[in-house]
Amino acid sequence: MKTMFMGQFQHSLDQKGRLIIPSKFREMLGQSFVLTKGLDSCLFVYPNSEWIVLEQKLKALPFTQKDARAFIRFFFAGAVEAEMDKQGRILIPVQLREHAHIDKDVVVLGVSNRVEIWSQEQWESYNAKAALSYEDIAEKLDLGI
Repeated sequence: MKTMFMGQFQHSLDQKGRLIIPSKFREMLGQSFVLTKGLDSCLFVYPNSEWIVLEQKLKALPFTQKDARAFIRFFFAGAVEAEMDKQGRILIPVQLREHAHIDKDVVVLGVSNRVEIWSQEQWESYNAKAALSYEDIAEKLDLGI
């Protein structure tokens, strides 16, 4: 069965920029994994197995297309291999904290094949806007639920 991340957890960065990964996600992520710039001003965290799948999809994009090149640069230039310490913490590099507007309070989300890390303020703002259109989006996607 494939790994699936679910749930929402609130944490804070310590003074060194380290974040505790929820214990529920630690085993599924493994000792090392990929942390990168995400969409909507958050960070994406991929287990190595999922990163390989995504990497193959991105490699298949035609590099002659300007948008493909731009997205691949954005995604790979922001990527770092992260490792958890014995306390289940990861160090989030400064450039990634800046991308996600992370200062102290953080929301960690399980989103199917990846984990997302949001600044609490950014998440609350995004979630409030998304909640207003949740039913409309579901209708447009025709999910059959």
